[in-house]
Amino acid sequence: MQTTRAPLVTPVLVAGCLILMVSFAIRASFGVFQIPVAEEFGWARAEFSMAIAIQNLAWGIGQPIFGAIAERIGDRKAIILGALTYAAGLVLSSFAVTPGAHQLLEVLVGFGIAGTGFGVILAVVGRASSNETRAMSLAIATAAGSAGQVFGAPVAEWLLGFFPWQTVFVIFAAAVLASLAVLPMMRAPAPVSKVELEESLGAVLRRAARDPSYVMLFVGFFSCGYQLAFVTAHFPAMVTEMSASIDPAGFLAGLGIVDTAALGAVAISLIGLANIGGTLAAGWLGNRFPRKYLLAGIYTGRTVAAALFISFPITPGTVLAFAFVMGALWLATVPLTAGLVAHLFGLRYMGTLYGVVFLSHQLGSFFGVWLGGWLYDVTGNYTFVWWLGVAVGAFSAIIHLPINEDRAPPPLPAQ
Repeated sequence: MQTTRAPLVTPVLVAGCLILMVSFAIRASFGVFQIPVAEEFGWARAEFSMAIAIQNLAWGIGQPIFGAIAERIGDRKAIILGALTYAAGLVLSSFAVTPGAHQLLEVLVGFGIAGTGFGVILAVVGRASSNETRAMSLAIATAAGSAGQVFGAPVAEWLLGFFPWQTVFVIFAAAVLASLAVLPMMRAPAPVSKVELEESLGAVLRRAARDPSYVMLFVGFFSCGYQLAFVTAHFPAMVTEMSASIDPAGFLAGLGIVDTAALGAVAISLIGLANIGGTLAAGWLGNRFPRKYLLAGIYTGRTVAAALFISFPITPGTVLAFAFVMGALWLATVPLTAGLVAHLFGLRYMGTLYGVVFLSHQLGSFFGVWLGGWLYDVTGNYTFVWWLGVAVGAFSAIIHLPINEDRAPPPLPAQ
């Protein structure tokens, strides 16, 4: 009997991609606001860095919470709650005039990102996909977040040319709420086995905590967050401050970049553009090769790229080359890590289990952003914190190797 091949592109995938695109476009733009906000209020670099670090930590804490909310009251209700929290955090942050107020309100922004980000959306996409298309579907959804990053920072930079940063925050809040228009398309089945239905969330979490492979995924994801958050929050400012001295030959003008201060935003955009291809490639490879080796290779590539970038003189060419290479490896870890969680523990509690692993990612994000600002204020540059990122990246490359990926996943019911 001939079987019908499940479609790769579904309404759930399309809707999930659009929500992720908007959510991550805004999230990726926060580094662009670092200098305008700090200059307006005379804050030290560490003050704004702490706000973004708190945002990343709240995102990590909120991810398993929103995963559990989605599994208890429904995916769409969890996404609506996340979008409302995100928009409220952005609007209220626009009225903050002290570092403490801004840092406190970033908790709302972080929780909002959790409710509209990977933990909830990838779980829905994973359940709506077949075994044959799941890896690629997760990669496409992840790549949509990167697509948002392509235009997020440049759009923020463009809007800042017309409006104060407070108004741009309000515009972004409206964009988050507008993305809910596609929510009726987010209807996913719950293809789980009888064993998964009978096992409680608490029992699954206890089993995962005793599983060495899950613990290694948790620990290894730390460096991913450290590297990505540091680059997102500090790379635009770092490049902007150096732009006057790193373009003596008019290299940027030859590329059509008239304002050298925009190089940082262009680099963030290039990272997002390159990551679309890198993430899709990771999804394709994840169906054909052991995910743990692919993850180890990605972390190795990031480590080498960062070490080479900081070891040689920084020029516009090296900035753009680093952005392209780093971008190709940027979120390629996400579909592979999420796919491993689903492979090891099934789909029933994928959102919560991935959310717990993602908490490690955001702990790394917290330290990457906060240390970047604090050490900049102490040393006057980013060199030491950059080399810390190289070290944790090498550690993550090693710790993924012993993961036991050979065991069979929980069975699904017969279709």
